[in-house]
Amino acid sequence: MLIQHTAASGMGGAVSSAIARALGAGKRDIANALVLHALVLALGLAAAFSTVLLLGAPFVFRWMGGQGEALSAAFSYSNVAFSGAISICMLNLLGSAVRGTGNMGLPAGVIVGSVIAHVLISPLLIFGWGPLPALGPAGAGWGLIMPFGAGSLVLLAYLRSPRSLVTLAFRGVSLQWGLFAEILRVGVPGLINVMITNLSVVLLTGIAGHLGREVAIGYAMGARLEYILIPLAFGFGTAIVAMVGTNWGARQYRRAREIAWAGAMTVATACATIGLTVALFPALWIGVFTNDDEIVRVGALYLQIVGPIYGFYGVGMALYFATQGFRSVALTVTANAVRLLANAGCALVAIYWLDLGATGFFVAVAIGFCAYAALTAAAMLRVKEPAATQR
Repeated sequence: MLIQHTAASGMGGAVSSAIARALGAGKRDIANALVLHALVLALGLAAAFSTVLLLGAPFVFRWMGGQGEALSAAFSYSNVAFSGAISICMLNLLGSAVRGTGNMGLPAGVIVGSVIAHVLISPLLIFGWGPLPALGPAGAGWGLIMPFGAGSLVLLAYLRSPRSLVTLAFRGVSLQWGLFAEILRVGVPGLINVMITNLSVVLLTGIAGHLGREVAIGYAMGARLEYILIPLAFGFGTAIVAMVGTNWGARQYRRAREIAWAGAMTVATACATIGLTVALFPALWIGVFTNDDEIVRVGALYLQIVGPIYGFYGVGMALYFATQGFRSVALTVTANAVRLLANAGCALVAIYWLDLGATGFFVAVAIGFCAYAALTAAAMLRVKEPAATQR
C-alpha cells in the first residue's frame, strides 16, 4: 500500500502537476524533459523501496508476531514483491506523466488491464497448472510484478510514439536539478502525506486495541472502507491535478480555483453517498467480514458515527490533489498531520479522561475528518497566484 500510494498519489501526482503546468504555459520542451526526469525518479524510488523493505522486512515481520510457517510464507511473497517495486513505480509514474497531458483513459485502461491480469495469473502461479510448478506465496508476488511490468512497457511505448502529447526522449535531453526540483517540491510532501495516512490507521488501530478485540476489529473494518475511499478520491484527483495544473500554468487562475472547488464537491458527494449508505445499512459492509454478533454491533456503531462524516474526508482528499496542481501542498499535508494528531489526541482523552469507551473513540475519528476538511479548505483559500507573490 505504501509503495502504491507513494508512486500514484504522492510522487505520481507531482509528475502530473509539473507536466500539466508546463503544457498550460506552452512550454512543450519542458514537458518533454519532465517525462525523462519522471522515469529516472521511478528508477530511484524503486531502488530505495526495494533496498529498505528487503532489509527491513525481517525485523518488521518478526515485530508483528511472524514466526514459523507464517514468517516463511511472508518472506516468500515479500522477497519477490519488494524486489519488483520497479514495476509498481514505473507503471504509476509513467501513467501519471500521461495523465498530466489530460489523457486519463489510457493509464486507467492499462492499470485495469494489469490488475485483471494479476487476478487471473496469480492462482496459476500460486497453485501451479500443467507444466507450471506451484510457487506458493512467491507466485502471488510474481503475479503482481509481471502484469505491472508489462503495463509499464505499454506506457513506455506510448510515450515514445508520435501519438503522445509529450515525448520520452533519451537523446538530446540533459538531466537538470531544476526539473527534478519541480517534481520533488510537490512529490516529497506527497510522500510524507502518504506516510501520515498509513500511520494514522496503524496508530488508531493500536489505540482501539486497548478497548478490546471487538473494538479493534470493528475499527479495522471501518478503516478498510476508508482505504477504498482513497482510490475513489484518487480517480477524481488525477483529473483535478491535470485540469488545475494546466489552467494554473496558463494563468487561468480563477478557472483553476473553480475546478478545485467543483472537484472537492464531487468527491465529497461520492464519499458521503458511500458513508450514508453504510451508516444506514452497516451489515452491507460488516457482514462481508464476520458474523460475530459483538463485532458486528461495534462495527455498525463505527459506521453510524463516522460514515456520515465521510463527505468531509472527501473534501480534504480532493483539495489535497488540487493543491498538487497549484504546486502548493505544504498546508494540506500539514492539515493531514493535524488530523492524525486530532484523532489520536481526542481518542486518548475520550478513552482515558472522559471514559467514553468505543463511542468516544469513534467520535474522535469523526472529529479528525471534520478538522481535515476545515484545514484543507483554509489552505486552499491561502493559495496565492504567482503574480501576486511576485509583487
